[in-house]
Amino acid sequence: MLSQELEEGGRFSSNFSQQGLAYRAYRGGSATAAQNLAMDGFNRNDLQRYRHWLRKAAQLGDAEAARELKRFEIRLPHPSAANIGRKRPYYRKELL
Repeated sequence: MLSQELEEGGRFSSNFSQQGLAYRAYRGGSATAAQNLAMDGFNRNDLQRYRHWLRKAAQLGDAEAARELKRFEIRLPHPSAANIGRKRPYYRKELL
């Protein structure tokens, strides 16, 4: 079922999985799709994949991905990072 594939992420080769849909959108020029694939890599604790897709998003013009790639943090403030032991508190500059 589609809902089950979206929960697990699926595979790039599966047309209606989360990975497959994001990859097709990336191939169509979507920087947001590349950023989503990067965050999926981070959430799976795959930092190599995280950097790969951040680089792709930056190449497509995503300024936030380019900044994130330059500072390359292995800990992030979002709640999902806590699930994989990579949570950090928000910096004061992020709260503004």
